[in-house]
Amino acid sequence: MNRCGFCGRDNDEQSKFCIDCGKPVVKGGARVISVPAMGKQSDRPSSAEPVRASKGMPDTRVSSKLPDASKGGQVKVCPSCGKSADSALPFCPHCGARLDGGAPKRSSTATFTARGTGTGPKLSLLDEAGEVKKSFTLDRGEANFGRSEGDIRFPEDVFLSPVHAQIAMRDGMLLVRDLGSRNGTWVFTDGPYRLQDGDTILIGSQLIRFRRLGYPGPHPPEADQTRRLGSFTPSADIAVLAQLRADGSARDTMHLSPARSVKIGRDQGDWVFPYDQTMSGKHAEVRSEDLEFIVLDDGSRNGIAVAVRGEKPLKAGQRFLIGDQTLRVESV
Repeated sequence: MNRCGFCGRDNDEQSKFCIDCGKPVVKGGARVISVPAMGKQSDRPSSAEPVRASKGMPDTRVSSKLPDASKGGQVKVCPSCGKSADSALPFCPHCGARLDGGAPKRSSTATFTARGTGTGPKLSLLDEAGEVKKSFTLDRGEANFGRSEGDIRFPEDVFLSPVHAQIAMRDGMLLVRDLGSRNGTWVFTDGPYRLQDGDTILIGSQLIRFRRLGYPGPHPPEADQTRRLGSFTPSADIAVLAQLRADGSARDTMHLSPARSVKIGRDQGDWVFPYDQTMSGKHAEVRSEDLEFIVLDDGSRNGIAVAVRGEKPLKAGQRFLIGDQTLRVESV
C-alpha cells in the first residue's frame, strides 16, 4: 500500500493520485509515525491487527481496487483519462480527476513568476502613429527629462528645454512636474476635465487659455430713462477662451456664458480653425454645467491636453507630452 501524504488514505501501489483527496501520491513519500497512547498499551490493538469499525458503526473505508463485477460491483470510466475506476471513489487513482465530472480543486493563489515583478513605473515613448518606439523603467521611482540634462534625454528635440520635467512616485501616486520649461509639460485628459482659472489647454496645435471674468454689476439707470442698445442674448459672459500666439499674446477669443456650450473643430463647430491640420473636424466641446465649464473630447484623433501647473497625477494608460515627445504610462 502507498499512503497519501496529505490525508493519510491508503492507496494501491499503482495509484498515482489519492482516491480520497485527489492529491498526487509519491511512492514511499508518506511516513506515519505512531504516537504512544495514553494509558495501558494492552487497551489498544497491536499494529499487526487490522483496525475494525466499532460495533454498530458501518465500515466506510473504500478500496481503490476495481470491484468484482460478479459480486455486483460497479466500474466507472474516468471522464478525464478514460480509464476504469471504482464508481464509489471520489477521485480517479490514475489522473486525480473527480469521477463525477467536476474539476479537481485548485489553489486560488497565483503562481509566482519573475516576469510579473517590476522595479518601478514603466513608460513608453510613442511615435506619430501611436506605436511604442522605446520603453523606460524608473528603477529609482523618479526621473528627470531634458534635451541635454537629466536621466532621460532627447538631444535632437529643439522644443525641449535643457532640463524640462520630472516624474516621480510619491505616496503611492505617480506625479509629473514641469521644471520651468519654455514650452511646458502637458497631460492628455482621459475624460471630462473641469477647467480652472488660468488653465491652458492644447487642442490640435492651438494653445487656448481659460480665464474667469466674474459677474458684471448692474447698469445704473439713466437720468433721462433712455434705454441702451445691445443684445439680450447671450447673457453676461463669465469666462473667456483666448487663442495664444507663440509669444503668449492673445489673438482670437471666445466668450462663455452660463447655459452656453462651445464646440471647437477644424471645420465644424462654433469656433473653427481651418488652417490647423492637427485638429479634427469635430475636436472638442467646452460645456457649461451650472457655473462651471467642462472640456471634453469630441471623438478627436489627437485628444486634448492640459498644461501642468505644480504637480499633476498620472494613471496607467495616460499620455503626457514634453517638447515633441509623447509618452504613455504603462504601469505605476
